[in-house]
Amino acid sequence: MSLIQKTHVSGLGATAGDQALPPSLVLLLASGAGLSVASLYYSQPLLGLLGAQTGAGAQALGLVPMLTQLGYALGILLTAPLGDRHDRRTLIVLKCGLLVAALLCGALAPSIGWLMAASLGIGLAATVAQDIVPAAATLAPDARRGQAVGSVMTGLLLGILLSRVVSGLTAEHLGWRAVFLLAALLVAVLGVALWRGLPRFQPTTTLPYGALMASLLGLWQRHPAVRRAALSQAALGVGFSAVWSSLALWLSGAPFHLGSGAVGAFGIAGAAAALSAPLFGRLADRRGPHRVALLGSGIALVSFASMGLAPWLPRDAQLVLVVVAVVGFDLGFQGALISNQTLIYGAEPAARSRLNAVLFVAMFSGMSLGSALAGGLFAHFGWPGVVVLASTFAVLSIAIRVWPGERIPAGGTIRP
Repeated sequence: MSLIQKTHVSGLGATAGDQALPPSLVLLLASGAGLSVASLYYSQPLLGLLGAQTGAGAQALGLVPMLTQLGYALGILLTAPLGDRHDRRTLIVLKCGLLVAALLCGALAPSIGWLMAASLGIGLAATVAQDIVPAAATLAPDARRGQAVGSVMTGLLLGILLSRVVSGLTAEHLGWRAVFLLAALLVAVLGVALWRGLPRFQPTTTLPYGALMASLLGLWQRHPAVRRAALSQAALGVGFSAVWSSLALWLSGAPFHLGSGAVGAFGIAGAAAALSAPLFGRLADRRGPHRVALLGSGIALVSFASMGLAPWLPRDAQLVLVVVAVVGFDLGFQGALISNQTLIYGAEPAARSRLNAVLFVAMFSGMSLGSALAGGLFAHFGWPGVVVLASTFAVLSIAIRVWPGERIPAGGTIRP
């Protein structure tokens, strides 16, 4: 029996004292989070290719990532709280199976309408990532929770960003359907590995499903700092998703005329920023998650706004600017997210899955809104309209965090 399987897990954490999680367990959790959440973003570099093959316009194409993110938000709301009620290991493996089925439906979709329906299903099932992250927070000792969450989030964020690279290159050489087939195969392998490698988790509540869902409202009402974290991250998500959802459309047109492989390669720039996730986790442990989340929002704002300079620069300089901006806003977005996760996980340890649901429902609702708005803005105002949208909501994210209200202590502890 492996060290992972020998680990006894209670509802509130591992019994390993202050020891860090075994590297093999961290790698498994990070890989699981990354491969599952990557399913949400495979479609983004394909939009230009899908438009050329199906004849769909920018607004219709924008519905594909929007429905994926909407499905993710709904899936988190309806299923993530079950992690407090049932063994997370069983839930994780079950969702992997459903995700494989949804990805296969995407690969076989005969039209853009069917692909939209499959995208909604992919979003619903990809919420397995939001069962894995609270599992890491539960397994880690209190003093190392930020570090553990940051390490697992590195895998999740690399999955988000490298998914665009893999998707673009695969579509360019094998076609867009191969992207979803490859993803289904990877998730199937992942499900087996998680079933064999994860320990069992003891439930922390016996509430029936209706009461469990109703308790989300109580958590929202009891913790002002949780509300602030969720709303701030949601606002930042609007800009993040708006930029990524329309970047392929912008770069595939004049004056760039880049293919899906080149567009997907921009994910490499964002992946470089993802490597800083453990650093943000350690900073949140030492300096307080509120301060680090504010820093992340500020970095994202500067990066979004800088892209407004693109129309006044030569073509090559525009591409360099976009690469730098992608690194910046991915860095800021993930820094804020990791800090907000660290903050909310300290609110009520027995309700971590539900608190995670609150944060991610808000964030992906914002991201879904960003994708929907970006399609219309890009169609009518081009890239500058998307930049204004992203910058405006980054300002709103900062305003929510600094708005006078319940004071958050420097250490980030939330008072009930």
